[in-house]
Amino acid sequence: MTMADDHELAPLTPLRRIIAARMAEATRTIPHFRLTAAIELDALLALREAIGAQRGNAPSVNAFIVKACGLSLVEVPELNIQWADDGIRSYADAHIAIVTAVSGGLSTPIVAQANRKSVWEIAEETRALAARAARQELTMAEIMGGTFSISNLGMFGVEQFDAIINAPQCAILAVGAARPQLLPDAAGAPRLARLLSCTLSVDHRAIDGTTAAAFLQALRARLEAPACLLDPEPARC
Repeated sequence: MTMADDHELAPLTPLRRIIAARMAEATRTIPHFRLTAAIELDALLALREAIGAQRGNAPSVNAFIVKACGLSLVEVPELNIQWADDGIRSYADAHIAIVTAVSGGLSTPIVAQANRKSVWEIAEETRALAARAARQELTMAEIMGGTFSISNLGMFGVEQFDAIINAPQCAILAVGAARPQLLPDAAGAPRLARLLSCTLSVDHRAIDGTTAAAFLQALRARLEAPACLLDPEPARC
């Protein structure tokens, strides 16, 4: 067998061609910059454990992250935008696209008005959207119009990664796995905490570093004190 014969050629599927074109366009035209924050997850994991003990099941960590992002985007609306040739579109509600693996590629179903939904509603909706994405049953309304994206690879043990912005959105959050790490307590003694690595990729044409940092601060505040994410009145969180 020659070296030329020692491979197989798989034709590009329509989905892979679309993904390739969009990713190439995004990396070519969007000036990305990235900020990474390590967020303590112990309080959130304890809250989920308490909910599970009381109710038999609890919303996923990802549902809490989506909810926290939705509220943080409303607090820092400069990130809740889309880039357009003639200006920047701003949105009152957070329409969050969840990067979802499907056969042969990726899909980005949207949790509309994530800032207004409970973590239970978000958990149920993301499961339903992922199932329909796997069956290629999503409508255009369910994959178009997002104002922000979340890509979570923590369940695969990936600790940290960068994600490419999903144009015309101007930011995407890459979520890694929570990992234990020793931190000093108030008295300087070591304590063990579980840290979640969150990397925010931002379009520098529309968003500056201080604005992106403010979003990560808002996100950290909600995930490290997560009880408010269960409040039926979003304005109180």
